[in-house]
Amino acid sequence: MQKALDNLTVFLEKIDHYRDELLFLFIKPYWPRKIIPNYVTAIRIVIGVALFVLLFFFGIENKALIVSLFVIGAISDFIDGPIARGTNKVTELGAMLDATADKMLIIPIAFYALFHMHKWLLLILILTEVINAIASIFYKSKEIYLESNIFGKIKMTMLSIVFIVILIIWPNPPALIFIDVIWLSLPFSFLSIFARILELKDKGYIKNKILIKEIINNK
Repeated sequence: MQKALDNLTVFLEKIDHYRDELLFLFIKPYWPRKIIPNYVTAIRIVIGVALFVLLFFFGIENKALIVSLFVIGAISDFIDGPIARGTNKVTELGAMLDATADKMLIIPIAFYALFHMHKWLLLILILTEVINAIASIFYKSKEIYLESNIFGKIKMTMLSIVFIVILIIWPNPPALIFIDVIWLSLPFSFLSIFARILELKDKGYIKNKILIKEIINNK
């Protein structure tokens, strides 16, 4: 199981590497060095808060405004990592902000788009995000460098694309294929969590208590 997961991880990371290399063609020579990647990530946090306030406090449902804000947030998620790597400004703070910003961008739109017609899907989506957050907190408590893994990146890409389409056609109900894509994103969330667990186990933070007990009894 772990070997299959490792092979899948390597394959997907190669594809992600090609994405980085393509963006580096523009980032390395042209990106303003005064704009650090954390600023780009912070934009996503601000947009997530703005979407929440606009939708649920003021009831503003201007399609052009909501779609534009969400698209800008999704683009910031697509480029902040490559900017950090391309300008050699990868930091632990940036990695933590990135994970937080992703959740703050997706959750308001998930509630807005799914609450009335797809409550179970929304509940499972939120639960996976909560479990991911708990895993991230545990990661940090062990002083392990926190970085988004490839499965989390794929999940975020799938959700961003689908929610952009759903927002564009709103208030018409989304086609079943878009709901299916959200369901398909959930295994990537669980793979992301599972990959973190395996890494913690490899580092010795999670031990097989049954195996240890057997070793002690044999002695």
